[in-house]
Amino acid sequence: MSLERLDLSSPVARLGFGLAAVGRPGYINLHRDRDLPVARTVEAMRERTYALLDAAYAAGVRYADAARSYGRAEEFLADWLGSRDVADMVVGSKWGYTYTGGWRVDAEVHETKDHGLGVYERQLVQTRALLGERLDVYQIHSLTVESPALADTALHRRLAELAATGVTIGFSSSGPRQADAIDAALRIEVDGVPLFRSVQATWNLLEPSAGRALAAARAAGCHVIVKEAMANGRLAEPSAELGVLAEVAAEAGAPQDAVALAAVLHQPWSGVVLSGAATTAQLASHLAASRVDLSADQLTRLATLAEPADHYWKHRATLPWT
Repeated sequence: MSLERLDLSSPVARLGFGLAAVGRPGYINLHRDRDLPVARTVEAMRERTYALLDAAYAAGVRYADAARSYGRAEEFLADWLGSRDVADMVVGSKWGYTYTGGWRVDAEVHETKDHGLGVYERQLVQTRALLGERLDVYQIHSLTVESPALADTALHRRLAELAATGVTIGFSSSGPRQADAIDAALRIEVDGVPLFRSVQATWNLLEPSAGRALAAARAAGCHVIVKEAMANGRLAEPSAELGVLAEVAAEAGAPQDAVALAAVLHQPWSGVVLSGAATTAQLASHLAASRVDLSADQLTRLATLAEPADHYWKHRATLPWT
């Protein structure tokens, strides 16, 4: 019941699978109209999730990431775990957002955020009801410097109690001040023991601002999980702005998305890098990242794609749920 049992000795095992794009009918990733069935029924999305998890596991992926707000992601994952011989799959989930989309793409509000103790206690019960003892990692969902969870000592103690059972306690971060949120969270202790042992952050070629803090987290003994490595699909499609990425992909003889993910894998602090694939073809392309070797010169050139963090997050906020 811990992230410690994840064996990262195999390059492909450093890639995980995130269910954000397939646990609910609507999300902000690009080209969902192309990638998913027109009728995104519960059963259609369940079947797609199973197909992706089957393909990921067969390829050597051993980490799956869900959240309470990812629609039925925990349910789909739990049913898949129960129907397959996959005892070595490590499972993470997150609390702090509540799914309110009602299985509609055009919902007015898809999720609401609350990092209060009451929400943690309610959602832990819900997560346990589905994942039971398969829960290895439980994280605060999208911690920011404004989150009350940073100062809630009662919440810290309850999280420490869960950690004492063997579950790895962590948080994910979001927004232009990710580095500050990571720094603040890693200072939290309960009875002299650091509370958080995993950090899940956005880091990609367009938004690398959390890199310094993630290096510090790794140095402090935390597991580092990278989300949104494809920038919600922005790095997958050729464009004039991404010319350097296309050039390096041609040099490497690899798909553009595989190179974008490989750039994350090459960061010395990175642990698990999540694929958020919605199709098995996308997943296969993402998994190819484990075979891409980038030179120091190529990584330096790719680093020129970085945007100011404020600009990146403002753009992300404009992406429609589709």
